[in-house]
Amino acid sequence: MHKTRLVAALAAALATLAPAAWADEGMWVPQQLPEIAGALKKAGLKLDPKQLSDLTGDPMGAVVSLGGCTGSFVSPQGLVATNHHCAYGAIQLNSTPEKNLIKDGFNAPTQADELSAGPNARIYVLEGITDVTAQAKAAMAAAGNDPVARANALEAFEKKITSDCEAEPGYRCRVYSFMGGITYRLFKNLEIKDVRLVYAPPSSVGKFGGDIDNWMWPRHTGDFSFYRAYVGKDGKPAPYSKDNVPYRPKHWLKIADTPLGEGDFVMVAGYPGRTDRYALVAEFENTQNWLYPAISKAYKDQIALVEAAAKDNPEIAVKYAAALAGWNNTSKNFDGQLEGFKRNDVLAIKRREEAAVLEWLRARGKAGTPALEAHAALVKLVADTARTQERDLVLGSFNRTGIIGVAVNLYRLAIERQKPDAEREPGYQQRDLPVIEGSLKQMERRYVPAMDRQLRAYWLDRYVALPAAQHVAAVDAWLGGSDKAAAEAALARLDQSRLGSLEERLKWFNADRAAFEASTDPAIQYAVAVMPTLLAMEQQAKTRYGVALEARPRYLQAVVDYKKSKGQAVYPDANSTLRITYGHVKGYTGLNGKVYTPFTTLEEVAAKETGVEPFDNPKALLEAVAAKRYAGLADARLGTVPVNFLADLDITGGNSGSPVLDANGRLVGLAFDGTLESVASNWVFDPVLTRMISVDQRYMRWIMQEVMPAPQLLEELGVPPRQ
Repeated sequence: MHKTRLVAALAAALATLAPAAWADEGMWVPQQLPEIAGALKKAGLKLDPKQLSDLTGDPMGAVVSLGGCTGSFVSPQGLVATNHHCAYGAIQLNSTPEKNLIKDGFNAPTQADELSAGPNARIYVLEGITDVTAQAKAAMAAAGNDPVARANALEAFEKKITSDCEAEPGYRCRVYSFMGGITYRLFKNLEIKDVRLVYAPPSSVGKFGGDIDNWMWPRHTGDFSFYRAYVGKDGKPAPYSKDNVPYRPKHWLKIADTPLGEGDFVMVAGYPGRTDRYALVAEFENTQNWLYPAISKAYKDQIALVEAAAKDNPEIAVKYAAALAGWNNTSKNFDGQLEGFKRNDVLAIKRREEAAVLEWLRARGKAGTPALEAHAALVKLVADTARTQERDLVLGSFNRTGIIGVAVNLYRLAIERQKPDAEREPGYQQRDLPVIEGSLKQMERRYVPAMDRQLRAYWLDRYVALPAAQHVAAVDAWLGGSDKAAAEAALARLDQSRLGSLEERLKWFNADRAAFEASTDPAIQYAVAVMPTLLAMEQQAKTRYGVALEARPRYLQAVVDYKKSKGQAVYPDANSTLRITYGHVKGYTGLNGKVYTPFTTLEEVAAKETGVEPFDNPKALLEAVAAKRYAGLADARLGTVPVNFLADLDITGGNSGSPVLDANGRLVGLAFDGTLESVASNWVFDPVLTRMISVDQRYMRWIMQEVMPAPQLLEELGVPPRQ
């Protein structure tokens, strides 16, 4: 579609948006299901919509969070299906240059052969959602008008209510805000801590096309893997132990027995991470003009450093594989969003939307004044934050590099341990210690001293190049100057740190504050030197947060009221909580005018073969395609086995691994991506181009039968190998 026609179509769609107009838009919270029940039935859902309201029933009770991705139980033995890229960290942790599971794949013949996904791998099984809005707002109101007091009051409330929720061992609870704080809800999850890798195809299947095809269509990727959840013999969550047994979920998804086709209804239940559709114009402008370009450039710079070093060092290639995958994914996503912002003139759309709300508020006279004042306060916060954002990016990134990150985190932990648990900063309470310890252990498989030095050097060079006004006195004092020579000397000192040793890291995990302040380790000395400044910066950020806690819900309530007055759809931005989205299997017309059909096929996978990564198929795959061994999984309409498919669902990052369900609640695939043309929908939904990319369950089964056979898993899934 021509650019001007696309913009006009998008603007028209947004201007007339109503719940029935574009049913495919919306990441709906479970509480809104009654509101969209009619639309779901009209779209083709055959289940009773009330069945979806039972979050612990079938099928919703099978959907789980992996803490950044989504998964779903697919057998009574705790088997979990998710994306290959969601399991990539676990695959990497279990890989070495000599035994590279990233390259070769992994298939546990028995449960005894399954591998730990790492000490920090988690599966969260949702057991309940409680509205705590009244209590949260009462706590903040009692704090008065001081922003820091308000922020502290909300934090204290959240700690208290999560502590009460977690009184029964085995649970992880968290309070989430919706619509900027209009609503607060407490989520209670069973926290499964023993997660094991069961099956992962080789990267030539699970990451076929690599970063070249990432966010692109047509797509031919077998982006799937399987975990298994384990618990103690008493059925309760427990850390990894060989004596643990598979978790038995109350519900699990069944594989669809009806072939999926174009136009069919599909829905996704998952945990989308973040959208910004209610962001202010000022926030969007800063993101478009600075934030996304800055982060994308930094990631690309680090990618270049690691890739260059990895050419001569297989250990770096393996240990930094997960980091590279994350950087590549985010940088390409941000670049795609930036292109979409310009193509669709999103800034103009955001300005029109915001201007209409502000005009409506002014027309209300005194009734609109509080929301107008809140808007002004939020705009000021954007400007205040922007003044130091480059410094904050550079210093924050340096403080998260290998040994520096360990030193800063552990010294802060020692400081917080001096306080009663309820008074510690979030992230440093007793409940957080297993994750901190797990990170120290996992670093052993994700750290190479020479590579860490290069990454530290990159950020220190960025720091000394900052304008003088952006420098931090404590950092300059530690450096012994503010130029490149001082940075080089600091790097040489840091080479003497002993925190690259797991034994040393675990020693400091239990050290007290006095021990840190007497240490001669150069990384720890850095942490001690800069901590007072970091804490002061944290207080400044907390002040801004306290202002936003009062202003944002006041302004966004006005936005909600305005939208409802116009009959427009209202749903909260994504915030990593359970959402439902629905639509249909559907192709689209690309910006190049090409019409894209909604399915890709086996023969297209083979046609992409070059023999060179990332288009190097397994030999078994090429032979099976050439012989037309379809394993009884061919779709009569396609004449072959489908690989990936498109649907017009509204998803974002965090939905990766989400089960795609048919009208009867059966599993038809796993969501794993969106098209590059549609990623800008994180800010303004584009009903013309938005498409979700999923791997078809038939391709998953075909790989497990013809390429890397796993008959034991197919039996467990209830779909034994076909002849």
